[in-house]
Amino acid sequence: MPDAAYLKLREFLHGLPGGFPETDTGVAVRILEKLYSREEAEMAVCLRELPEPASAVAERLGGDESEVAELLESMAGRGLIYRVRAGDDILYMSISFIAGIYEFQLNNMDREFAELMEEYLPHLFKTTWADLKTNQFRVVPVNSAVENQPEVAGYDRVRELVREQRLISVAPCICRKERGVLGHDCDRPHEVCLSFGPNAQFYIDNGLGRKIGGEEALEILAIAEESALVLCPNNAQRILNVCCCCSCCCGLLRNIKLLDRPADAIHSSYQASIDRDLCNCCGGCLERCQMDALTERDDFMEVDETRCIGCGLCLGYCPQGSISMVARPDSEVPPGNIVETFTRISAERGLTTQ
Repeated sequence: MPDAAYLKLREFLHGLPGGFPETDTGVAVRILEKLYSREEAEMAVCLRELPEPASAVAERLGGDESEVAELLESMAGRGLIYRVRAGDDILYMSISFIAGIYEFQLNNMDREFAELMEEYLPHLFKTTWADLKTNQFRVVPVNSAVENQPEVAGYDRVRELVREQRLISVAPCICRKERGVLGHDCDRPHEVCLSFGPNAQFYIDNGLGRKIGGEEALEILAIAEESALVLCPNNAQRILNVCCCCSCCCGLLRNIKLLDRPADAIHSSYQASIDRDLCNCCGGCLERCQMDALTERDDFMEVDETRCIGCGLCLGYCPQGSISMVARPDSEVPPGNIVETFTRISAERGLTTQ
């Protein structure tokens, strides 16, 4: 039988917005046993969803403040909990397994962990994420798809969102690293995951990513578009990160692509549309689509609206200019910030705040 501390931690993490459901095979607990010591597992379940100083945690637990602070900092340094800097104060809080703990394991990714995650991710997607109305992530069009479209809202203009940021970091993609460890190397760029504000500070402090300026961030977005990577920020108008994803590596896109209707499983404001009169059926767009949403007919390409996730990767590389982005009829304004996103997800999952 697994140690009760890990069973309790698994249950605790499942009570956070991202979820961490149990499995018949026990893989969820095996993941936690690999990442946490027993002492760390016991500490993790004592944290709250709002940041607080080590002194508050020690007082609540009746422990020595210096010992509690040392343990919390060690756990934050390994991405097992979240650290927030507020001026001179250092605060700690719980964080979901995804997005959160998993992404912070860049320095700990080995074959064992990669194999555990390959087994677990499809289960997490099917049992916890697939039926949610509100997702943690959304897709925004690449720059070439919206740069000359004044009606596009600011929250769907990724370059404008990036220009607003004061602190930016870039880190390697955890998904490509995982797939590479398993022998499935991806030839797309790896150092393309952007984080902002407190997320950027966490990556920088933990040696997971490096600090960059706004111009380099924009260059990375240009490289991502050239490499046919889907832009996936957190699902809010105020972004904390932008992942640059491919459907051969990304855990989310890989699972969505297996669905009959990927478009129903992701938040996006747009979908591609092809003017048959302009299309010469060259097939260039086929090579860039990550969702197999394009079909070749006799003399034109056709978009499958049930599969198109509105990434815009096809548009800028159409030599005939036959592709445009049109608003999805079911599109919704994203939540204002990540707190609102998590509040909605928690309500949909019937969770109570920890």
